[in-house]
Amino acid sequence: MLDMSKPIINEVKALNTFAQDTKIIGNIESDGDIRIDGVLEGKLNCKGRVVVGPEARIKGVIYARNAEILGNVEGEITVIDLLSLKASATITGDLVMGKFSVEPGARFIGNCKMNGSEKSLPNLE
Repeated sequence: MLDMSKPIINEVKALNTFAQDTKIIGNIESDGDIRIDGVLEGKLNCKGRVVVGPEARIKGVIYARNAEILGNVEGEITVIDLLSLKASATITGDLVMGKFSVEPGARFIGNCKMNGSEKSLPNLE
């Protein structure tokens, strides 16, 4: 039986999803994971995993723990752990990451800096 006198701690963070017909102009902050299939113009600060869908278009800055890019990003991307560019990805801007994975077909124009230490990356706050 569940003891209601003790707080319930849920370790699973929510997945936020923004559909293709959604356009956001402004900043987004999240402790959980985010999938964007629409348009974002602004800053995305995510302490979890970011997935940019194949039809998504982002113009701005992305800070995340992990990111998987399938769509179009114009701006700076900073990822503490793994940044993965899939074959359909098109990136115009600078990249900073801990680990990097690129599939054949992905397009990237900009500078790339791979750091082995989380301490050298910007604070997600």
